[in-house]
Amino acid sequence: MSEDVSFKDILMSDHPDELMRKAAPFLNLMMKYECAIMEVETKFNVINNEFSTNHNRNPIESIKTRLKEPLSIIEKMKRKGFPITMESMEENLFDIAGIRVICPFIDDIYILKKMLLSQDDIKLIQEKDYIKNPKENGYRSLHIIIEVPVFLSSGKSNMKAEVQLRTMAMDFWASLEHKLKYKKNIDSANAESIAQRLKACAVLSSDLDIRMQEIRNDIDSKGSGNDEDE
Repeated sequence: MSEDVSFKDILMSDHPDELMRKAAPFLNLMMKYECAIMEVETKFNVINNEFSTNHNRNPIESIKTRLKEPLSIIEKMKRKGFPITMESMEENLFDIAGIRVICPFIDDIYILKKMLLSQDDIKLIQEKDYIKNPKENGYRSLHIIIEVPVFLSSGKSNMKAEVQLRTMAMDFWASLEHKLKYKKNIDSANAESIAQRLKACAVLSSDLDIRMQEIRNDIDSKGSGNDEDE
């Protein structure tokens, strides 16, 4: 990591074996982060299956995962003023392994968080609740940084991962906001107008989540105990 080794360097080098040797520690570390993603995703799938069996519904609509690209890692470390080393990367960056869980309802987000953190091999490092305290632009989501053990032939490694939990409405808004935010050739006047309109849409999206949650709660309360055998 501290030596700038790219795959282009490896392919064009007269000594690719030497460059691969230098890159090996970084590739091994990234493999551990990828394993952390698999561990957390499996835990959520188990929770989802158990919940489906016990409550006849799924609290998870979908799961998205991503491993941060090496260039993005370096750019972020430079932007934050961190040393460009693997030790610094592990110590300072918590979002290299990312898991995004999309839920039907707001309540599902907090249920899943509680069930995940109740597992004795999961350690909570940090929590930011942008649902109860939305960002200025209207962004809503629950972010938790966790530490999860990864077991390899070389031993156990405790790896950090970022988990984002949000409803389908929150995810839809965030996806569109991200695409529009990075559109080019937008002057400052239009950018301000767009930002205000996006924030208004975030409020409407939040209202939809709340109303859908209320409808589901109403159906559950009135439907309990009314099932009859056909």
